[in-house]
Amino acid sequence: MFDLFPIEKYGTVFYNMQAAVILLTVFHTQIMDYQDKKVQQYLGLIGWPYALFILFFIGLRPISGEFIDMTTYAYMFQREISGSPIDIGSDFGFGFLVKFSALVTTINGFFFICACIYILPLAVACGRFFKNYWIYCFIALVASFSFYAYGVNGIRNGMATSIFILGLSYHKKPIVSGLIVFLSCTFHQSMYLPTAAYVITFFLNFPKAYLIAWFAAIPLSLVFGSLFIMIFTSLGFADDRLSQYLLADVDKSAFSNTGFRWDFLLYSATGTFAGWYFIFKKKFTDKMYHRIYGTYLISNAFWILVITANFSNRFAYLSWFMLAVVIFYPFLKKRFFNYQHQVLGIVLLMYFLFTYLLNFVKPNL
Repeated sequence: MFDLFPIEKYGTVFYNMQAAVILLTVFHTQIMDYQDKKVQQYLGLIGWPYALFILFFIGLRPISGEFIDMTTYAYMFQREISGSPIDIGSDFGFGFLVKFSALVTTINGFFFICACIYILPLAVACGRFFKNYWIYCFIALVASFSFYAYGVNGIRNGMATSIFILGLSYHKKPIVSGLIVFLSCTFHQSMYLPTAAYVITFFLNFPKAYLIAWFAAIPLSLVFGSLFIMIFTSLGFADDRLSQYLLADVDKSAFSNTGFRWDFLLYSATGTFAGWYFIFKKKFTDKMYHRIYGTYLISNAFWILVITANFSNRFAYLSWFMLAVVIFYPFLKKRFFNYQHQVLGIVLLMYFLFTYLLNFVKPNL
């Protein structure tokens, strides 16, 4: 375990290490082109070492209530060891992981395995999508607003989303892709929402229609938000705990994730704008990107409809986990600008600043 610094400083170290890597990466984008030999050397040098650093940093963290749900997962594991396992429900993939880990490793090994399932599929998926430039998207995924939280807190959901992205990267092998995407649902049943959205795009791959629906969801939520909360809860995408979050009557002064979150909507709109810009303004015709964009819009629109619910950020994550792919996929697939490498760097920096400001700067003010 890492014990070089106080446990309460874990997040501080994580975000500042990210800042250092991103600033260094942005520096390279500003002074060199994609094809520059020194850029290729830098990408080769930073790639897997950075991925492995993130893996060990998250996977070998101390078992502590500082990470909130971590103690709950530790309790699940200990119950499995003692022969009185907790009912996992329909998340049988995660249940199997707990049972298997209890047979072959310790509690620390279990959390390391969880980190492997969370981080390594992202690295592999980025490699499959973007070849030599995979580290750009991987860095963006790690720089995402909710990445750290779902690595150390919402662990089961985090693993499920990473498996889902891995499934997307096998889009040229539909059977393999489908099996991997289904596997993600067995880790957290909330993944049925992005899975259903992804399936819909195979039959109706019309980004313009999904874009219109996304904009329509905003006034619908403002007017009929409570009704949609009830409807969405009854659809079965949310597990029992999440349903309780949506419907519970809590003291709104105690939570930051209540009310119509215009700041979170603006964050989501960055992906909406990116897809609109590349597909409609730049005529980017990549069918897989259209499916990814459609999946994002459908999933995010569902969140917008229940945005006023307590803890609706948990629904937001069902689309936010794809946001980095939505924004950076076109940059790494086709040249659109004369100074595209420089633009990529600026976009990466701006993308990370939102994470840094809300997760590090604001809590420390």
